[in-house]
Amino acid sequence: MTTPEITIATPADREAVVGTLVAAFVKDPVLRHLFPDEDTYPRYAAAFFGHLFDKRVHRSSIWTIAGGASVAIWEPPAGQPVAVHGSPGEAPYPADVLARVQGYDDTMHAALPTYPFWYLGVLGTHPDSAGRGWGRAVMRAGLDRAAADGLPAILETSNPGNVELYRRAGWEVLGSLSEPVPTWIMQQPPR
Repeated sequence: MTTPEITIATPADREAVVGTLVAAFVKDPVLRHLFPDEDTYPRYAAAFFGHLFDKRVHRSSIWTIAGGASVAIWEPPAGQPVAVHGSPGEAPYPADVLARVQGYDDTMHAALPTYPFWYLGVLGTHPDSAGRGWGRAVMRAGLDRAAADGLPAILETSNPGNVELYRRAGWEVLGSLSEPVPTWIMQQPPR
């Protein structure tokens, strides 16, 4: 089976990308910390991922495959990002949810390296398309871009099972955080 073409997302891809990420992260420790309520998770997660998409789509740093079935949202190295995930701005969150999002964002931002890097903010595959290697393919597109710039790539994961998956793809653990959710910060040196 051949891998579908990897494309750079456009604003027209927003709905598919957000839908994929909401489905892909339904059991993710960070997303469940931020949005623990089952009833509001879909709406809040959609607002969260929609904000990330809107913030980065015009930077040509969101790679997708198969119409958004797998997505990698990267932050280019324009100095350090103002915030890891970006302030949710006008997102429809109550104060407690907004405090969790901003607290997590502030904690992650403080833990990231100070040198320039490409940041893999989100990597997700819709559960209906899992196991096809598409996540690795869209991740590779961003890694190729980082390598072309001669820069390392950084990501964080709160899913313990992902640490070994990323290691097999060439990532190394730089450090970890225990709060607010156990999280590993990983780097892939420039190739």
